[in-house]
Formats: sequence, C-alpha cells, structure tokens
Amino acid sequence: MIEGPTRRLRVGMVGMGMIFEETYRPALEKLHRRGFWTPQTGHVAVELTAVATRTGIRAEKYRQQAGDRIGPFVSVTEPDAVRKLLEVGVDVVCVASPDDRHYPAARLALAMGKHVLLEKPSVLRLQELDDLLQLAQDNGALAKVVYHKLFDPDHKRLRTLVADHVLRHVNNGYCSLLEPKQISQKQFAEWISGRNPGSYVAVHYVKLIDFTFFHGTATRLARITATGQRGLVGEVHGPTWDSVQLRIVYVYPDGREAAFDIHTSWVNPDNFPGYVEQEVQFRFDNAVWNAHQRKRGVEVTIEGKTPTEYKITPNHHYNACFLEPWGERSQRGYGIEAIERFFEEVAYVEFGGPPQERAHRLAEMRALAYNDLSADRHTVAVVHALEEILRRHLAGQSDAVVYVNHPRGGLVLAVPGREELEVLYEPRV
Repeated sequence: MIEGPTRRLRVGMVGMGMIFEETYRPALEKLHRRGFWTPQTGHVAVELTAVATRTGIRAEKYRQQAGDRIGPFVSVTEPDAVRKLLEVGVDVVCVASPDDRHYPAARLALAMGKHVLLEKPSVLRLQELDDLLQLAQDNGALAKVVYHKLFDPDHKRLRTLVADHVLRHVNNGYCSLLEPKQISQKQFAEWISGRNPGSYVAVHYVKLIDFTFFHGTATRLARITATGQRGLVGEVHGPTWDSVQLRIVYVYPDGREAAFDIHTSWVNPDNFPGYVEQEVQFRFDNAVWNAHQRKRGVEVTIEGKTPTEYKITPNHHYNACFLEPWGERSQRGYGIEAIERFFEEVAYVEFGGPPQERAHRLAEMRALAYNDLSADRHTVAVVHALEEILRRHLAGQSDAVVYVNHPRGGLVLAVPGREELEVLYEPRV
C-alpha cells in the first residue's frame, strides 16, 4: 500500500461479464473519477489496475468504450490468468467469474495476502470455505462476499423492524427470483452447462433470511431439501437445470420450526415486463411482510423500446443511470453501493490509523456479519447441500435430505430407500 497523502487501492478484476457491467464497472468508474473520503482514512484513490478474462475480448472492448472514464489497466488471459493478474501488482482482487471458478481465484489471491471480494455464492463447498478462511487469517487479509440485497432499502427496513421487535417470530416464508432466458442462453451461455439457478441466485435469499432473522440467535439451521426441472437450457436428462425449488428449515430453541421456500429460474420469457421477477413473503406471529420488485414504483411503456431496451417495471433502486438535478450524469443504486462499501472497509484496515493497530482494524471489519466470509457458513452449507441433492436427483435418487449438525456430522445426506447416511462435511457447521 502507498503511504502518504495519496493513498491508493490497486484493484484486480477477475471476470468482466454481466455482473461487472452492471455493478463493478460503474463503481470503478466513479471511484476513478473522484475516489472517496472518510474521516478515518482521508482521501483514497481506487484504480482498476489489471483484469483477468478467458480471451481478453471483453477487456479490450471495454477499454475502447470507456475512454477516460477509467485509467490504464493491464489485460491478462488464460491460461493461468489469475496468477498473471497478481504478478501485475494489486492490493484487492474482485472475483466475478462463474460460481464454480470462485474458489481457485480467491485461493491464489488470499495466499498472496490480497484482500478479496467474491460474488455470490462465495464457494460451493464448506471445505473450500474453511480453506479460504484459514488463508485470510494466516495472511492478514479481508475475504468478503457481495450480498447486495441486504442493501435494498426494503430489506433494510425489514431487518430494522425485526431488530426492534415490531415483527415478531418469523414462522415461514416464500421467495422467488425468475430471470429471462437471455441470462442462461446469452450472458451466461459459456459457463451454464452443468449449473443451476439455485446456487447462483437463491443464495441472496438464504443470506437475507439467515442474517435478518437468525444471526446471533440460538435458532439453528436444521435441514435442506430441493428439486428442479430440466429440458429447456439443456437436455431433459442432463446436468443443466432450468429451475430449482429449494426449502430450508430452521428450528427455534423451543422446537418450533420455520420453513422457507426459495424458487429460482433462468427460463422466464425474455419479453416479460419486469425482466427479473422478484418477490418475497414472510409470515410472523403478529404480521405478514410482502414485497414485490415490480409493484413498488414505476411502470413505463415506450413504443418500440419496451420491454427489451427498457423494462416496463424497472428497479431503479438496484442500479440506474440518472441526470442529477445539478446537471451531472451518474449511475448508482444499492448494487453499486455494496461494492463501494467494500473498498471503504479495505481502506479502513490499511489507512484508518497507526500501522501497529492494523490487526485491531482487521478484526473490526471481519466482525461485519453482513458480508464477511466467516459469516457465510450457513449460506455455503445450503449451497453445498443443494449441489449434492441435485447431483443425486440427476442419478435417479430424488427426494434426498441434507441434515445440518446431525450426530454423524455437520452436513449429512439421506436418500429415501437407503439405510446408510453420507457425511458431506464432518465438522459442525
């Protein structure tokens, strides 16, 4: 890190697909233009220094389109692109590659003491999570995960009412996130084979539920079940899933259960008016909370432009371009805010006080359960279980159940008709 009046964070970007375009790009362009300032760190410059992609085509296209909105950066490609990126010299690595490639990229970065921001899901197995946490601990680095739905003002208000005991004792809930076919058949077509939309987006709601209702309580995650459909994105008997229905169950200390159903799909019609269809319902002892993205604000129809170029029911809270009242053009929203916050946390660790107190500042930032990898255990446990359940389903063993913190182990899989149990992960979750 550069000491003195000009403090800089050099950023390495792994992956430049849709997620980069929607969130990292506007965040990095804004930070390139003005950096940020906090009372603890003073002014901090943030520079995109290197990008790692498979072929380099997107990186060069972005370089040409961005012009002076971004500074000069090095583009590296496969093979061994992440190692090449680290050799350029970066302080922070943001990983927005396909979900099954997160672990090796993060492992390399943390082993070299670089702070890491992972897109969700952070990793697909608890063993991988344990490894990354140990590397972060050994090398004095932050390891964080993007959960931008926690920044949604509706979800922040929900958590506030729960924390203030206005909404009391959640009993059950339902969450749905349906994406159009172009997600799976265009934006993610290169990596979609063998994957499922549950691991990709259900994690947003798993984290929302776990963090909002149960973090810091004695309520325990108990079991996970799932099923799904195939035949549109891939072969009907193949490993690529069109949609997934996931159920997670928590048990309160008094034995009462809370069940949550999370439905995800990436085969919604491309001309659906809302583009991404999202809704939640949570039922409490004394209340019902309903939230629907398409029904909370704007509806617009433009001849020849909606619902393709522009959406009929857009979500301007997540990410949108604005002409500010003072004449400036900006792009902002909670999807971008989550990334900007990460850079502030890194800067606080590195620049927020005397070097001899860095360990204390690092511990402060690791204690933030909303995004730290150490607080991702339940979410990764659900993803780990989901991946195994779908794999068994593919092999003709449907209706499997994964138990959490079973007497036999931390994650234990049971298949109907089979007496033997399989331990997926031995330590306690």
